[in-house]
Amino acid sequence: MIKFRSISALLISGACVSAIGTAALAQAPTTPQATSTVYRETTPKINDLIHTKLDVRFDYKKRYMYGKEWVTLKPHFYPTDSLRLDAKGMDIKGLFVVKAGKNIPLKYTYEDSLQLNIKLDKTYTNGENYTLYIDYTSKPNELKVKGSAAINDAKGLYFINPDGTEKNKPTQIWTQGETESSSCWFPTIDKPNQKTTEEISMTVLSKYVTLSNGKLVSQKANADGTRTDTWKQDLPHSPYLFMMAVGDFKVYHDKWKNKPVDYYLEPKYAPYAKDIFGQTPELIDFYSKTLGVDYPWDKYAQIVVRDYVSGAMENTSATLHGEYVQATKRELLDAYYSQGQSTIAHELFHQWFGDYVTAESWSNLTVNESFADFSETLWAEHKYGQDAGDAHSYTDAVNYMRGGANDKKNLVRFFYNDKEDVFDAVTYQKGGTILNMLRTFLGRDAFYKGLGLYLKTNAFKNGEAQQLRLALEEVSGKDLNWFFNQWYYGAGHPVMNISYKWDAATKTQTVYLKQSQAGQTFILPMAIDIYQGGKKVRHSYWMRNAVDSVSYQLAGKPDLVNVDGEKKTLWAKTDNKTLDEFVFQYFNAPLYLDRNEAVTAALAKQADKGAQKVLIAALKDKYFGIQLRVINGLTMTNDDIRNPAQPILASLAQTDPNTLVRAAAITALGKLKASGNMNLFKSALNNPSLAVEAAAFNAITLLDPAEASTLAKSLEKEAEGALAVNIMNVYLDNGTSAQWPFIKAKIDANPQIAVSVFRKMAPYLSRIDNSTYVQQGITILKNIGLQYKANGAGPVLIAAINSVKDARAKMGDNASVAAADAAVKEIGN
Repeated sequence: MIKFRSISALLISGACVSAIGTAALAQAPTTPQATSTVYRETTPKINDLIHTKLDVRFDYKKRYMYGKEWVTLKPHFYPTDSLRLDAKGMDIKGLFVVKAGKNIPLKYTYEDSLQLNIKLDKTYTNGENYTLYIDYTSKPNELKVKGSAAINDAKGLYFINPDGTEKNKPTQIWTQGETESSSCWFPTIDKPNQKTTEEISMTVLSKYVTLSNGKLVSQKANADGTRTDTWKQDLPHSPYLFMMAVGDFKVYHDKWKNKPVDYYLEPKYAPYAKDIFGQTPELIDFYSKTLGVDYPWDKYAQIVVRDYVSGAMENTSATLHGEYVQATKRELLDAYYSQGQSTIAHELFHQWFGDYVTAESWSNLTVNESFADFSETLWAEHKYGQDAGDAHSYTDAVNYMRGGANDKKNLVRFFYNDKEDVFDAVTYQKGGTILNMLRTFLGRDAFYKGLGLYLKTNAFKNGEAQQLRLALEEVSGKDLNWFFNQWYYGAGHPVMNISYKWDAATKTQTVYLKQSQAGQTFILPMAIDIYQGGKKVRHSYWMRNAVDSVSYQLAGKPDLVNVDGEKKTLWAKTDNKTLDEFVFQYFNAPLYLDRNEAVTAALAKQADKGAQKVLIAALKDKYFGIQLRVINGLTMTNDDIRNPAQPILASLAQTDPNTLVRAAAITALGKLKASGNMNLFKSALNNPSLAVEAAAFNAITLLDPAEASTLAKSLEKEAEGALAVNIMNVYLDNGTSAQWPFIKAKIDANPQIAVSVFRKMAPYLSRIDNSTYVQQGITILKNIGLQYKANGAGPVLIAAINSVKDARAKMGDNASVAAADAAVKEIGN
């Protein structure tokens, strides 16, 4: 499961961190988190799922699913005469044990319409399987359930536009099982430490395509215009990984070796299937070779659905993505390693870490999600280069440290209020960064071999952090208790101050290290690189105390002492280097973070000649992320920066191979409002990149608003993404009712665009002369307010709508006033 940062920050809003170490702690759970004193044990296994067979059909009008289930189980170890199944909000029409082909009724109670407590027909031992038959109706839209920050709903089964009344939305059905929502659409033991094989038969309208886990083993046409598709999963997996999807999808067939690799997309995006998902076979091959375990499932499919409640979900052999991943070829030109591409890598890695070996409890979610997060860095460095991988890992570290309470939470979390709370930046970003540290400490070969051993040892079963530790210890021969105790079973991260002293008399360089965080003191193995006389000498060092120092006898004063030469330690760092040392670091130390730290120092002191030297050089840095930082951060009012930067920016705007760099350079030049750049901007309007075209249009708008208004009309047909937003902004600033059909059409096609322009919509709606258009705009503002109300956006949208109301009241537009009052009331309820 991928977790996204909420878009609501856009509505409400108008450091130097790198990312690796007291004594052995007990391997039992550590002190409870402040938010809970309840120990979350692994769910005891009384009965084991063996096989689950489902026969389902759908009632679009009622939003019901009619199900028949044959579930085979056995006692885990001790004899038992009872069974508890999770079954949320269902109508149970009949519950039987199957004996000799006959259905024998069983007694049961239905506790709070959440769990079936079943009295079996006899006491079974762990050598005896038994099969139950359950006839039931799932009613997901009538459930009262809550989601989490990562998964914003938990009703398990979703009917999307089932009546076909929403003009621009397809009719679909799809499921979402994590954490324990599969039991909203079939009775099961809905815990991650259960594993079962599976067979699902779906009866659907014949015009629709279906997808589920495993292989499509049969399709049967029925006399009533429906078709029954049967999917079979022969290898065991956890119930939360079951999935179904139904809808009008076009399927692109790819393959890895002899296994099908399929992409399910809405017809509009089908031509771009290979552009969106085309790296998948290469990814499968890379992960298989890196882990030493071939992709384990019968096929791999990826499907894109509407109104998904999270980012994506790693259902076994059938990953489900939200619609954000769909894009045209032009939009993908600017994607690079965007959220969509990194998510494709993330969910695929789950097929090993999460599906093949599954966390035995949500407390140990790290063995699922931290690995998937780490895989994003792994693929970035393999496909796009070491700088891209390092930048991705650095972003993870920064995002983790931004969370106010994150440093109070253990990675393996036995104490929490709700299992959904574990889906956070500690489990994802911190966990991924920690794995990157561990890979650095062990070395890549030992680390990957250890991961392979962990997977093979626990194949089709469950795992936890201690099993990972044991596998890595077996391969490497190193004791890792110290590492796991502080990073997995302890909380927080080092807050480090680094200072330096050169003693010329004794020719001694001393490095002073001080940890100031509350809580534990970390053991930190690190490399200290000393640059002197054109050479770099690496020293290994272990920090074991809160305050430490290390000294080196040298021939002369070093040019640079670079603590944490690998730049993989997760810490909040104050590094007291001089600006001259940072300048040297930019030009001599090799890694992304070395250069990024130097750029940070230079951006803060742009009047300094050394800083200017770094910034001008960094405009042409080998990694586009650093180029973007510098372009966006330059103080162009300083002649000493503007004069050398301007010709470089003009060159980047026309020739840089990275479209985002081109766009940023055009944006920077546009802010200068120099008429001599107009031809450059107009030429860029012909670039196939939407980012470049949008930046050029915006630059023209700043230079000559009238010219931009004239150009906007000619660009409407090809306007997508940022270009569409920029044209909308011009119309909202200066347009009339004549431009509303374009604005509304773009918002109808992609409602999220409204988030980017809503602040300008209120003044626009306040002045135009078409009351019907005003009411349509009020509805759009209301929908934003309702969608992001839970994130605190309600008051912002109410204020915007009220401003429209006041203006329309002065114009005598009573219909718009009434619409505004109704919208405010609906948001406020």
